[in-house]
Amino acid sequence: MRKQEPTPAQEPVQEREMDPSIRPGGVFMMQLLMKDRAPLPPEAQMQAVLQAHVGAVEPVRGETTALFAALDHTAQFKEGRLPVQLSILGCEPFQGRNIGEDKRAQMWDCQGERDRLLEECRYAVLAHDLMAGGLPSRERADLLMDYLEALLELYPSCEAVYFINSGKLLLAQDIRNSQATGPDRYVNFVVNARFFNITGTQDQVVDTLGLSLLYIEDLQYHFHHMDPNWVVNHAYSLASYLLNNDCPMKDGDSIDGVVDGRLAPEVQWPCHFEEALVAPARAVLDVCMGEYAAGGR
Repeated sequence: MRKQEPTPAQEPVQEREMDPSIRPGGVFMMQLLMKDRAPLPPEAQMQAVLQAHVGAVEPVRGETTALFAALDHTAQFKEGRLPVQLSILGCEPFQGRNIGEDKRAQMWDCQGERDRLLEECRYAVLAHDLMAGGLPSRERADLLMDYLEALLELYPSCEAVYFINSGKLLLAQDIRNSQATGPDRYVNFVVNARFFNITGTQDQVVDTLGLSLLYIEDLQYHFHHMDPNWVVNHAYSLASYLLNNDCPMKDGDSIDGVVDGRLAPEVQWPCHFEEALVAPARAVLDVCMGEYAAGGR
């Protein structure tokens, strides 16, 4: 997995209300950032490109918004099985200055260009799904990443993609050049492993955002005296394992730990469901890191 380079960050104030952007099964939202306004592509072009990536689609309506039913991806509702819908809004002004420093500090994947991108990209296309919460986790992850790849083809001037649910910012070219396949694309592109130093202590926290949309609890590590890069890599590896194997964890289950930066089956770390230490408020799968665990257990 990609090696992260964490830097000190202040612990945010805990939020007590659930953030709707991380609600399990909630709406997935991403913004395609660009320097200049881009027109909404013709409906026929959008349909052709979407079909090449996600399978059969059918336009639902569209003026300033394009909406397509993904006919090969259906979820069960009271009315019966209905297709997931994919929405593309027209290009609107984007104000990167409204993204606060707490979120910027966790944009690890393009820290060197983060501020430039958020300043120079003055327009954004918002894309999201509808009625997708009923899909199986892996199917939804694959669909969303197929959708992302279609959007990057439809908007070649896109400079970066901001994943609203997880706060992750990626260069569009890095996504286009990625060799990741299947659900691992969701882990690589969307899931955000964050890093915090706990003020006044030697404790540190690594947690994730982005898994909860797929009905997989986000991960949390509260620890000290271990290289946080190892912990970040463990979090991405565990996220990939849970998503690819459709592997629900039970309270008290154990997973392989880390020794000298590598997975070590001889070291087992127990996991428990807890409330997140760091905002936003949510349930997380807390990984108790043995001798490196911090806080009351």
